[in-house]
Amino acid sequence: MAAKKSFLLRIDPIVFAEVERLAQGELRSVNAQVEFLLRDALARRGVRPRATEPAPDDEAAHDE
Repeated sequence: MAAKKSFLLRIDPIVFAEVERLAQGELRSVNAQVEFLLRDALARRGVRPRATEPAPDDEAAHDE
């Protein structure tokens, strides 16, 4: 599995509370719920996330 990208997300506390409530109801972490919702939103727009190729530095590290 590819490494996950981390970033800071500023979100309205009311929106966060609803995402947290949904996550609990679906037995997911808030982080997993946010990713699920983003993937669902992309799919509804006809966008499918593509696998990215490793950066040149990553390839060199695996060859050693």
